[in-house]
Amino acid sequence: MPICTSCAQPTPYLYTVYSSAYNFRLEQCTACHAFADPYVEHDTLTLLLDLILLKRDVYRHLLYNRGLGARKAGEKAPTDPDGATARGQQRHKELDRWWLIVKLGAALICVDAFIRWTHISASQPGDTSSMATWNRAAIEGFFRILVGCLFETVAFHAGVVLACYAVLRLLPETGGSVSGIRAQFRYSHIPLTLFYSSLTKLFLLFCLSVWRPDSAKAGFDTDVAHLQRRDLHPNATPFTHPLVVRALALLDEDTLDREWVVRNALGGMAAGFGLRVVLDCHPGFTTMIIIAGWLVKTAVANLVSRWVGTGLGVDDKAAGEMWLAYSIP
Repeated sequence: MPICTSCAQPTPYLYTVYSSAYNFRLEQCTACHAFADPYVEHDTLTLLLDLILLKRDVYRHLLYNRGLGARKAGEKAPTDPDGATARGQQRHKELDRWWLIVKLGAALICVDAFIRWTHISASQPGDTSSMATWNRAAIEGFFRILVGCLFETVAFHAGVVLACYAVLRLLPETGGSVSGIRAQFRYSHIPLTLFYSSLTKLFLLFCLSVWRPDSAKAGFDTDVAHLQRRDLHPNATPFTHPLVVRALALLDEDTLDREWVVRNALGGMAAGFGLRVVLDCHPGFTTMIIIAGWLVKTAVANLVSRWVGTGLGVDDKAAGEMWLAYSIP
């Protein structure tokens, strides 16, 4: 059964269709009296942008309401919502969800592998012009990174699912009514949530891989005297206090690893937010779940780092350590 994206209460219908598929009316939630799911009338681009912005309601729409909740004008509510027909629809919905996980996971793993390949290729010492074109060495290196990303993703998802199972078993069962999220929860929601939450970090990492800063201009000049001699706008007032200049220098490309921050810090927070929505539990539990997934992912990354680093550049060992450092949170 669909749920209200605002209060998470179960609702039989999300919208009523009249003469055509484009002529419909949104239903109101009987609990909070808001529209049950406004995302029904939004396009895919809006859903994608809201996923990147980590909006709670779009997670509830995609995980619990996608493809459900339509009612034709004049249709009555089902008399047996838990009957054989409803159970068959639930099994069909579960299979569709797993197929979506496979398709979305394959696409995102390929994007992640490309991002890592560009990062490692650009960070290799010496002449990396051969890695910038799709020759045999580049294709082999990309394939190794792709396989490494596959193993790492499967390990992270397996660790998170096992940790979620342990946390849900430890949580006390409520004696009263169960929330709509808990009632409709399936373990297939967990990997789908992790893939949805990874869109934020992958989008930013892709931007960093395409528009990389110029290393010659990336450094922030900490010499105040030289800073004052720079060609600045006539009305510009540069920071001259040594503490402020040193603080700003921490954001320099040579000091701050932006890719690591986006992948692990922001990626971990996004995954925790998604799990907070789908599990409906305290944020402390989702933090422990993400840490457990990181531990499993780190163990697998250590096992495959040497194989992944073979053939990636001038120094295979250095390339493997670079891939490992990019993977470990």
